[in-house]
Amino acid sequence: MKDINLRIREAIIKNILLETGVTRIEFEGPEIILYTAKQELLIEEEVLKKIAKEIKKRIIVRSDPSIRMDKQKASDYIREEIEGISDKVKVKSIFFDDTFGEVYVVVKGLSYLSTKSEDLTKKITVTTSWRPKLINDTPMKSTVSEFVTKLRLQEGEFRRKILREIGSRIHRPLIFQSGDIRMICLGGFREVGRSAILIETSESSVLLDCGVKPGATHPLQSFPRLDLPEFCIEKLDAIVISHAHLDHCGFLPYLFKYGYDGPVYCTPPTLDLMTLLQLDYLQVAGKEGIKPPYSMQDIQETILHTIPIEYGEVTDIAPDIRLTFYNAGHVLGSAIVHLHIGEGEHNIVYTGDFKFGRTKLLEPANYVFPRVETLIIEGTYGGPTDILPQRIESEAKLVEVILKTINNNGKVLIPVLSVGRAQEILVLLNEAFEMGYIKPVPVFIEGMVQEATSIHMLHPYGLSRKVRDDILINDKNPFLNEYFHVLPSSTDREEIVSGDPCIIVATSGMLTGGPALSYFKLLAPDERNSIVFVSYQIPGTLGRRVLSGVKEIPIVSEDGRSEVIKVNMNVYSIEGFSGHSDRRQLLGFMKRITPKPNKVLICHGEEEKVINLAETFSNLFKVYAYAPNNLEVIRLK
Repeated sequence: MKDINLRIREAIIKNILLETGVTRIEFEGPEIILYTAKQELLIEEEVLKKIAKEIKKRIIVRSDPSIRMDKQKASDYIREEIEGISDKVKVKSIFFDDTFGEVYVVVKGLSYLSTKSEDLTKKITVTTSWRPKLINDTPMKSTVSEFVTKLRLQEGEFRRKILREIGSRIHRPLIFQSGDIRMICLGGFREVGRSAILIETSESSVLLDCGVKPGATHPLQSFPRLDLPEFCIEKLDAIVISHAHLDHCGFLPYLFKYGYDGPVYCTPPTLDLMTLLQLDYLQVAGKEGIKPPYSMQDIQETILHTIPIEYGEVTDIAPDIRLTFYNAGHVLGSAIVHLHIGEGEHNIVYTGDFKFGRTKLLEPANYVFPRVETLIIEGTYGGPTDILPQRIESEAKLVEVILKTINNNGKVLIPVLSVGRAQEILVLLNEAFEMGYIKPVPVFIEGMVQEATSIHMLHPYGLSRKVRDDILINDKNPFLNEYFHVLPSSTDREEIVSGDPCIIVATSGMLTGGPALSYFKLLAPDERNSIVFVSYQIPGTLGRRVLSGVKEIPIVSEDGRSEVIKVNMNVYSIEGFSGHSDRRQLLGFMKRITPKPNKVLICHGEEEKVINLAETFSNLFKVYAYAPNNLEVIRLK
């Protein structure tokens, strides 16, 4: 069999004459990179489309360093071209990536370039030989996003080395043309937490998610079962992360600690958000005196090995597997994972956590795919009674609870997941104040909420159309309401608790730590106050115990002393804010998914719920449906 690398090079040379100035051809990750000394080829589309169609690979053209314009001259030219379009557009900063021939341009008023951005990008590319990436300037800076960007720029040569090693592995010759396809359940089956699924073909091995289980106390229940003989880190071709929550990405850096050196694929927002949550995971472990399973260096390795891809981009991740992400509607950047195995041999759709319904923050999950043979679907709210209220009812209920508590001279504590639920609540509070549903009171925001919100503003095109337009066009950013007050960790929380009525939005969402736990201790004894849970409370967490009605809760304080918290405050749970699909939405997704799968495997749900959901799918849709156990190996083909 002819070496695939040689076949690709021959196809490129055949379609591009030598006088086009191609100086070299490189395999960098899933992409074929053409370096050219002629500026015209940088924007040549027809020839590149012809090559891509023939070799079925993604082609990227980069300028040879010898033809790139001097950086200072390029900066002056870029600034003049962009700011000349409108007096409402301002270039805030410009920085260059020498390794990849790109220039990052941070622009205030980016929306005013929307209709002209493609022509502008081409003009800058041809004139300077630097390929521009336009970034929206935000009022709040994300320290995590800046850290990720700077690290990737500083380690450009190392990243290129990584990408070339990945590229050679992806484009290696096939040994087997077809064979078995297996799914190994490493975590997140008949439970919620530590999601991890291994997909194996005769050629390759891909891991879908690698999370931790909050609330678990023993390693065998806390982390994925990577001790199975089927899991071999040296044979792993790729890791795909569906979204940034810790139960799906929290254990990922551990694999780099123990020798994994391959790629991680996720959407661009997920890279920023999962880095934020992994860093926080280390910090919380340190505060609690727990030895974390990995270090800061392992998180940095994760960042450098991550290849962000957008929704809808078809990407080779192994010799016989192509990956495409689709919007999952769960949190910013969350993705439904589509794996195309072989030449139409088998197609897997893994929903991850998904929301098949519109919210104020996000558009609903995608349900149309090129092909589907096996569907792996979450069943968090898959039980017969898991019919959540309509979102409008949940919003009205939260407004009602806030009004009742404030009128009673109390305070409202809303523990939130920093990614997703927090931003949904802030958007709702902003609207409630603007529409007069609630007389504005101070909203104190503490924990990672502000950092996560900054990342949301950096990626507005991943948000709902209304929120995106409010941020980019209407100058009505819902995250910047005048009554929203971001508090530092050094805040005197007792002063806030003893003050006037207010709303407190703080992490963590399950009271497993963070400022929400501190506020809970201070607010719980007072019957005028309320706590409102707006997210799922995993069994074993403090949030689940409070929700179950326990009135006295022993807690170990920060100085190591035991104390008993009397819970006299009002306890509410408003489930309609969930980023998961409820029973009705799960059935709606199954009814509408196109095409219909032959096999449905259910994960991410309590045992009774996923078993019942499997039986319902079988009866209603006449498909094979099953809820596997952890450690099971299932033959898909």
